[in-house]
Amino acid sequence: MNHRILFDYYEDDEIDEAVIALQQRPRIFYERVNYLELYDNHDFISRFRTSKETFRTLLRLIEADISPPSQRNRAILAPCKLYMMLRYLATGSFLLTVADFTGVSESSACRYIHQVCRAIARHRSKYIYFPKNAVDMRKVVSGFYNCSRFPRVVGAVDCTHIKIQSPGGDNAETFRNRKGYFSINTQCICNPWLKIMDIVARWPGSCHDQIIFDNSLIKSKFETGILKGYLLGDGGYEVKPYLMTPLLNPTTRSQQLYNESQIRTRNVIERCFGVLKRRFPVLSKGITTSLINTQAIIVSCAIIHNICIDLHDELPNDILQEGYDIENIAEANLPNLIGVTRGRQERDRLIRDHFSNLE
Repeated sequence: MNHRILFDYYEDDEIDEAVIALQQRPRIFYERVNYLELYDNHDFISRFRTSKETFRTLLRLIEADISPPSQRNRAILAPCKLYMMLRYLATGSFLLTVADFTGVSESSACRYIHQVCRAIARHRSKYIYFPKNAVDMRKVVSGFYNCSRFPRVVGAVDCTHIKIQSPGGDNAETFRNRKGYFSINTQCICNPWLKIMDIVARWPGSCHDQIIFDNSLIKSKFETGILKGYLLGDGGYEVKPYLMTPLLNPTTRSQQLYNESQIRTRNVIERCFGVLKRRFPVLSKGITTSLINTQAIIVSCAIIHNICIDLHDELPNDILQEGYDIENIAEANLPNLIGVTRGRQERDRLIRDHFSNLE
């Protein structure tokens, strides 16, 4: 009897193994396409939001960091990883869609998108910076002056909300902004050609723009005199000797000219956000990753945006040169609630010495 039970046990075990073997899915190898060869430059830009030249520049920049140790067992090569990352930024779609487009599994797409973004973000200091010499700084000042005759401007500053999923945890609600969704409030400073010169992408959506600026490295550089000139901000910022904001109630003609010039010149940061979010729709549709990976995605988008400007990439058809950040327009003319005496004095002096001569 005991021998019979033992025999039945081994017989059932063998049957289970056979069933499991039948249920295992066969390993499927998908085709991986070389899109540089498949598409011309126009179609390539439509699908990846960058030109072929920009793609090759990015590949040279990070190839050593993302290449597999060997090419055995159908290893995913660096160009394929870059394709999937750019496709994700260009669509903001599900990872499964990106995986099918590049011929990899969904888990591989998730893993390598973040690997590529982190590799690009590590080169932040190479592509996001203020002018490092007097000649380049004068070009920036001249570019801003040509916008609407505002003197000595070295940058336009503002914040924009990048939509994210709830990060969870005890502090999750701090990421809910005044519009009711979770976001990272990202501060950028740009030049007249929409190139980002500084970015801060770590503050939760509930933080006010002024708090982000007060705790930024760029403020200390202006305070200590390392950077000279004016930043232009909207009415949500405090007026400072180096940060010019619009007047709440201009009365004289020179004050009206100051406001018009300030708003038109500051508009470049709104256009910068508009182009950035239209070039990479993932920033508008929402990022559903961990906070660390989300920050890397935001910074890598800014870096690629700057590279596209340096290489004079043509804009995709759905991006308008006069684009602006719709979410920020509502905040553009908020009253400047807190004034600083020295800042107001500098603003009054500027209106008296410069804009009164333009009447």
